[in-house]
Amino acid sequence: MIELVDVVKGFDGKRVIDSLNLAIPDGKITAIIGLSGEGKSVLLKLLIGLLHPESGKILVDGEDIAGMNEHDLIRVRRQFGMLFQGAALLDSLTIFDNLALPLVEKHDLPAETIAQRVHKVLAEVGLKDVDDSYPDQLSGGMKKRVGLARALIMEPKIILFDEPTTGLDPITDRAIHKLIKDTQGQFGYTAIIVSHDIPAIFSIADSVAMIYQGRIVERGTPEAIQNSANPVVQQFITGNLTGPIHYV
Repeated sequence: MIELVDVVKGFDGKRVIDSLNLAIPDGKITAIIGLSGEGKSVLLKLLIGLLHPESGKILVDGEDIAGMNEHDLIRVRRQFGMLFQGAALLDSLTIFDNLALPLVEKHDLPAETIAQRVHKVLAEVGLKDVDDSYPDQLSGGMKKRVGLARALIMEPKIILFDEPTTGLDPITDRAIHKLIKDTQGQFGYTAIIVSHDIPAIFSIADSVAMIYQGRIVERGTPEAIQNSANPVVQQFITGNLTGPIHYV
């Protein structure tokens, strides 16, 4: 579904992404882990075309989006949904209107059809009776569920998750991870999750890639990553501060 080939991206003369290579399998959950400031969020923005690489290829379903014009990027982005750290809901709109907005903007659908789709996707994330609520009336976990519902409503092939459980208590954290796993299994979308949530992310990912100094230094199943002999990987996943610190 997605492949990055020798991708380079820098800011103010410093490379954040440095000749990075990564193949992301279709219809699976791929987790991208790494220290803060290592370029994980930059990587997501490159994948959706919000940033352009200085060199390299970013292939989405066989198309290189690295040099695409905005018109073609808009077409490719229709394959994507995204769940942001803070859910990124519009505070001035009700939950119903937050979910209906992309359908109203991008499709000429009858009001009844829009309402049916909104209620269907809310039910899929375990929410009901929230149509007239505003985002500030919901708990953090409920906002994340609404954010996932909004990502699902356009029936995307790919969903990007930027730290989906940041700021949540442990119980809600596990509930959101389970929800991601369940909806991915149900709809078969390709999921790419940027996460610091170790070891919880290992319970839902099909594959894990660790980014360090702008490159993917390890890639494999959750079990392979947890058993990796790479000291950078082990220090990150265990939090062991003995020995040399592999921070940049």
